[in-house]
Amino acid sequence: MNQQQILEAVRSFVYREFSGEGTGHDYFHLERVVKTALRIAREENADLFLTELAAWLHDVGDHKLNNGVDRSEEQITGILSALSIPADTIHKVITIVSQVSFSKGKIAESMEAMIVQDADRLDAIGAIGLARVFAFGGSRKREIYNPHQPEQTTIQHFYDKLLKLKELMNTATGKEIALDRHLYLESFLNRFYNEWNGEA
Repeated sequence: MNQQQILEAVRSFVYREFSGEGTGHDYFHLERVVKTALRIAREENADLFLTELAAWLHDVGDHKLNNGVDRSEEQITGILSALSIPADTIHKVITIVSQVSFSKGKIAESMEAMIVQDADRLDAIGAIGLARVFAFGGSRKREIYNPHQPEQTTIQHFYDKLLKLKELMNTATGKEIALDRHLYLESFLNRFYNEWNGEA
């Protein structure tokens, strides 16, 4: 199989596995991450094939989607081995994927890992990130906001994660995109509190 055939096979797999997923980690999240990762990779002269492959697979086996158990290495190895991908490429993809997640707190080491990490984080901010955070909160039965127990609500997730992402971007392109999306989140929160308090 050539690289394009491999990417199409992987895309078809994630389409089957992630379509209709309701936490905001659905197929279209993966597709957006791929598009953004390739946009950044072209600016940064990174390996486009490796970047796209890892971007398509970055949520496969993720603990959030497997009852708290991380099965990414096992599942990615199975998928890529079935496509006769060389072992060293499989290892590179697994390493990139292991460094993407915000919750794992790992530092992206290669340029491709930095790019996929940026692309995934960019999809957590801005208008789409805003929609996704409430989809995820609803899937976990969290209140939107509760001023008496704010730490248990979806709004708290803005402070725990989303508002921190702008400063955690690795690439110049990622930083540029993040700035505008970050401002959108800040504007939303200002409006949210004004409406909450009956001031708007």
